[in-house]
Amino acid sequence: MDRMITKLLYKSKEAFMTAIEIYNKPTLHYRAEGFSFFICNSWELMLKAYMIHKLGEDSIYYENNPNRTITLKRCISIVFANETSPLRLNLEKILELRNMSTIFVTEEYEFIYLPLFQSCIFNFIEKMKDFHDIDMTKIIPPNLFTRTLNINSINANEVKAKYPQEIANKIINANNYISTLTSQNNHTFATNIENYNHIANTKDKSILSINNEDRIKIIKELKDPNNTHKYNMRSCNNEINKRLKSLGINLKFNRYHFELFCEYYRIKENPKLCFIYKINSSPNYSYSIKTIDFIVDEIKKDPKNIIESLRENLKK
Repeated sequence: MDRMITKLLYKSKEAFMTAIEIYNKPTLHYRAEGFSFFICNSWELMLKAYMIHKLGEDSIYYENNPNRTITLKRCISIVFANETSPLRLNLEKILELRNMSTIFVTEEYEFIYLPLFQSCIFNFIEKMKDFHDIDMTKIIPPNLFTRTLNINSINANEVKAKYPQEIANKIINANNYISTLTSQNNHTFATNIENYNHIANTKDKSILSINNEDRIKIIKELKDPNNTHKYNMRSCNNEINKRLKSLGINLKFNRYHFELFCEYYRIKENPKLCFIYKINSSPNYSYSIKTIDFIVDEIKKDPKNIIESLRENLKK
């Protein structure tokens, strides 16, 4: 049994690495479909290894056909029994894409499903660690796990002009449906890592001169706080603790720790990290994914002493 689990996990890691390679190839057409094939394969192998360990080898075979293993959809329903959990919904949506991609392929699906892919990667890393104590961040560089998504990637009129009506309706309906599900679930279902670019025209903006006549304006980042700064302190702490756990760092990050970081590094003064809602007399704060990334990176440098070090430095 142990030998079979080891083999399944080896293949699962290989499939995951292939999915990440496809995910990071900008010149590859139809990355969404290719990624969905391999990420589903990696999940299926990993979940079956988990089921064998917990339920026995017979659990991955059909009762009336012991020579055939059950589908990924069945594995998901057994391991993640809660039908409404964002993780399960995420996997089921990507599985639908994989099944549909065998007969229906369009490049627009990359833009629709990329936020789901992003969460699916994070979810796989977390469950591989929880279920099998395998740290994927030691196998693949963490910087390869994220990709940015340009805002307004799907334009209904452009899609209608590009495809026959039936296909255009499929794309538009899929986009609307995924967007609705995203708004109803947390980052375990979908994660947007977005780039907002704007050419600065005003004279007070920095300008890089190429020659005496031509100029290139420095790109200015525009922020919609509902998208770019959507984490409150509690959700930041939850995500930080999740990442620390996946990294094997034994630190229960709490509200006090978060405030230490905010005070020492002046996080609330940095618009890239924090957005201040000044509606009432008491301001409300929301934070970007960069805040979470920054705090985790700082903790990784000295996990045993970072909190005490911040505390002592603030006393000076």
